[in-house]
Amino acid sequence: MKIFITSRSAGHLRRTDWSMGKSADILSSVESDLGLNAQYVRGGLIPVRNCWHFHSDGNAVDAIFYDEEDFRSGMNRIYTVLQGRPVQILAFVLMDTHFHFILYGDLDDCRDFVQEYIRVTSHYISRKYGERGKLGGLPLSYQPIEDDSYLKTAICYTLKNPVAAGLNFQACDYPWSSAPLMFRRGGFWSEPAWMIASNLNVRFNNMSSREWCLTMHTRCRVPESGLKMIGDLIFPGEYIAFQIAEKVFRSFKGFNYCMSKTKESDVEEHGGILSRLSIPMQEMRQHKIEMCQEFFGKSDLRSLSMEQRIKLARGLKSRYGSSVKQIARLCGLVYDEVKNLL
Repeated sequence: MKIFITSRSAGHLRRTDWSMGKSADILSSVESDLGLNAQYVRGGLIPVRNCWHFHSDGNAVDAIFYDEEDFRSGMNRIYTVLQGRPVQILAFVLMDTHFHFILYGDLDDCRDFVQEYIRVTSHYISRKYGERGKLGGLPLSYQPIEDDSYLKTAICYTLKNPVAAGLNFQACDYPWSSAPLMFRRGGFWSEPAWMIASNLNVRFNNMSSREWCLTMHTRCRVPESGLKMIGDLIFPGEYIAFQIAEKVFRSFKGFNYCMSKTKESDVEEHGGILSRLSIPMQEMRQHKIEMCQEFFGKSDLRSLSMEQRIKLARGLKSRYGSSVKQIARLCGLVYDEVKNLL
């Protein structure tokens, strides 16, 4: 039997099609698996089950999202791919070269969600830019999250990616992640524009199935009424279980503390793929084009030989002092193969 959960008290489990039990049973399962009802003991760890940190390899491609339109489409794509899957998204971030998802659900279901997201994103890139199969074989990694301490760390690390990458954003203001949803309260002059009711509309109600598919770049059915949208962007609160994520931290004070203390090394110890960027990627991408033209009279990286790519990478490293991981990514090189050469 398929149940659509509509109660806000269920941690915003409202639009995922769960083919299991009653809503109360589902909520009980989520709270039990994530240890949300366990008694907190200072210094102790609470076991966590069925929770995963998925991330793509940022060194594998020069970009997944090139411009704002790509990011907006990528956000909406999360909603459309999630439909019909028994998976909850606790946190996510879309960066220009990679993404992170903190997911709750069976491992196979979570893997299926992420792989389908990659597939339809690759199809979008193919249609828009003519780069066929760009994300085919994109390396995908995951780590099981086994206790509440690492769950908090993984969520904070995910949300802090834009800050670590040198982008000019506070985590809570980066638009292509779930960070703006966390512990935000309405009714004040400083509230984000997307929290103001007048900015939320239901544009799709009068859309034909064809219009919906063209707008959202999907073949999934037009959703039931009540889906909130901000212009052509689906309100992220429609598909993110942010209230569950808030319960993980128990209070804003706890969330703020974890955000301030979480370091990249905390995730690296669990096998995460890290990129400490010295200069924002958008700026370095422009430097790459300029230096490629300067060295070889070309602006297209794909026309360069391996020797030329190594020379370009060394030039970027020498001139801008950016990290080897970032340089390898920009030049289409495999980090593990070239790190000693650079």
